[in-house]
Amino acid sequence: GITGPPGCPETDTSVQIAVALTQPPGCPERRDRLGGSFTTPRARDAKGLSALATEADLIAAAAGLAGHHKNLSAAERRLLRGLPEVPETTLAALQAQIAEGGDPLGEAFCRIRSPTSRRTHGATYTPADIVDAMVAWSAGEHAQPARIVDPGSGSGRFLAAAADYFPLSQLIAVETDPVAALMLRATAAAKGFEGRLTLKLTDFRRIRLPKIEGTTLFIGNPPYVRHHDIEEHWKDWYARTAARWNIKASKLAGLHLHFFFKTMTLAREGDYGAFVTAAEWLDVNYGRALRLLLANGLGGTALHVLNPNVTAFTDADTTSAITCFRVGRRPKNLRVRAVDSRKAVKSLTGGRNVPWTELEKAPRWSIIVRPCEKPPVGYIELGELFRVHRGQVTGANRVWIAGDHAKGLPRKYLLPTVTRARELFAVGDILADARSLRRVIDLPADLDELSRDAQPVVERFLSWAKAQHADSSYIAQNRKSWWSVGLREPAPIVCTYMARRPPAFVRNICEARLLNIAHGLYPREPLAEEAITALVAWLIANVRREAGRTYAGGLTKFEPKEVERIAIPNLEQLNG
Repeated sequence: GITGPPGCPETDTSVQIAVALTQPPGCPERRDRLGGSFTTPRARDAKGLSALATEADLIAAAAGLAGHHKNLSAAERRLLRGLPEVPETTLAALQAQIAEGGDPLGEAFCRIRSPTSRRTHGATYTPADIVDAMVAWSAGEHAQPARIVDPGSGSGRFLAAAADYFPLSQLIAVETDPVAALMLRATAAAKGFEGRLTLKLTDFRRIRLPKIEGTTLFIGNPPYVRHHDIEEHWKDWYARTAARWNIKASKLAGLHLHFFFKTMTLAREGDYGAFVTAAEWLDVNYGRALRLLLANGLGGTALHVLNPNVTAFTDADTTSAITCFRVGRRPKNLRVRAVDSRKAVKSLTGGRNVPWTELEKAPRWSIIVRPCEKPPVGYIELGELFRVHRGQVTGANRVWIAGDHAKGLPRKYLLPTVTRARELFAVGDILADARSLRRVIDLPADLDELSRDAQPVVERFLSWAKAQHADSSYIAQNRKSWWSVGLREPAPIVCTYMARRPPAFVRNICEARLLNIAHGLYPREPLAEEAITALVAWLIANVRREAGRTYAGGLTKFEPKEVERIAIPNLEQLNG
């Protein structure tokens, strides 16, 4: 538009964009020109673009906006073969929207690739208001960094915002997906910061950074990948890396924790950063490594935890946390804040100072960020009446859940067991009939207890189980006898502990056993049937999903201690 004839509307509009982008972020002129009331004709077209219907369309558009880039990786160049034509009007509309601060390519990417397919690689894109808040915090709290690193850059939302705030900083993007890399190059070209950008198409854990004068800002949304999808050699890398700071790290950690530790290996004293991640590390055992790192070296300064009702990511239902840090000696306090509305996300200020001495003693941090409210008068914690135990882990369900391979085994060792959460969701408030349940093979630890008739049948089964490597699993090797699952006695109340809905509380009339998809509630003292029935009814009516801990992917967990902390009416009120 700037090359159009003077007085032409497109020329005037494009000049307004160019002038606005030269203004410092937050100034009235920039806000007025680029704010909600200012939308170019091309941007209006871009908002309704239907041209980017397939991934090939998206790649072609990104390549067209990026231009003839000399530094494309081999993986990116392979993407450019046989692309469809993209109309110039479409490219112009996309360019105008990117110049205004939009991310049409990233939005198209999230539409074309389903959340499920992206979740495998941890590709969850951060909404603009959270990006803006984190970058604004970086600008408000610190001097201009010499270098800005985004460890999982995607389409470049963080770097595009940071490029405006820090016009002199070098920008380093790290990304593993060549499609996302092309989108970032397109964003950089449209916003004019490609000359400051270095893009590394590799795993963040592999990179090295040259020494520089000045500080480095690390900012972004590290990919969330569960430990099940992390290769063993990277788990070993994580354990070795954590050991450099005398921290014992669990191999059950998600990929986002790997990125915190990699940041620590790259950073120098005085460097700083902000990462938005799933908040589960605040409480789970594997998160202890990050809690220790923030206390020693990484230098945690602030923690903003979003209420489960405040959805940070449109396609990942999870409790989220924004962690701010400054490498070196930690401050005396960590500023913690519970974010209870989307409006409150816009400013990473406020909160209360919690001494690090208090944090180091706390087994869980969520109760420090959001202290439990005192229960109403007459209420008690569920744990005063019940012990809560998770169901048993078999170590190899294909072996220990009875099927054709269990034929001939004595019936007394085939125990009706809840093996799927949906079995509890389906029955309502009472599990009265065990006939629909599968059976788990639970042999005695001492095989001398077997009858003479049972011994040959059990021996044949155990030979088969060994051939399935059931004796070599981690769980089996840590049992007293590898062949004895050791199911707990039936619990009078059972509850699910992980789902995309509130937990199901069920009266276990048929005395089914449990695998680790559910918890058993065991009375500390004998309770009347009427009291147990009344309690189940109250729990069903009153326990909400928000009382649990929501993980990336939308699963809400209720760990045993969290169930025990549920505030319930005392027995007199329940029976009344």
